[in-house]
Amino acid sequence: MVGIALAKNLFPLVGLDEGGTIMVRQRLARGEVMPCMAQLPRVLVGREACGGAPDGARPLRAPGHEGKLMAPQYVKPYVKTNKNDLRDAAAIAEAVTRPSLRFVPIKTVAHHDRQALPRVRERLMGARTALVNAIRGLLAASGIVLPTGVNTFRNALAAKLEAAHAQLTPLSQALCGKRCAA
Repeated sequence: MVGIALAKNLFPLVGLDEGGTIMVRQRLARGEVMPCMAQLPRVLVGREACGGAPDGARPLRAPGHEGKLMAPQYVKPYVKTNKNDLRDAAAIAEAVTRPSLRFVPIKTVAHHDRQALPRVRERLMGARTALVNAIRGLLAASGIVLPTGVNTFRNALAAKLEAAHAQLTPLSQALCGKRCAA
């Protein structure tokens, strides 16, 4: 069993034998993890689940290792004494052997892509709403009141701007023209 704790630059790695004795204990740079794992015989590799964990667990399957992700709260009871990265790695290696532990499935790249679509769409819709509200606020300062809602705003914008063209300064006309075209 091997436990790898996630860190920013150095990844603590602890390897245990079947009896739970620590056989390997080292810190590896990000680029050294996969070459080190390629040299090991087939092992069970445990990691804590987080945002980047699936990306680190998927390549472990190529050399034949079995990777498992665990929620951090399930690893915490196995940390002995004071918490540090090497002790976390040892706790992960010990926890991954427990048959009753619930593991997090390793997501595929396609699954991550499918999850990204609604998140990106939600961000874009929020940015669009913010832009519409900003334009409404700027025009309201010039006495041009536009309705709320993106679609009603779009429908009313061109007509209101033409009718109130004289109320806007040249700078406001230029700004609103560029913003409204977007």
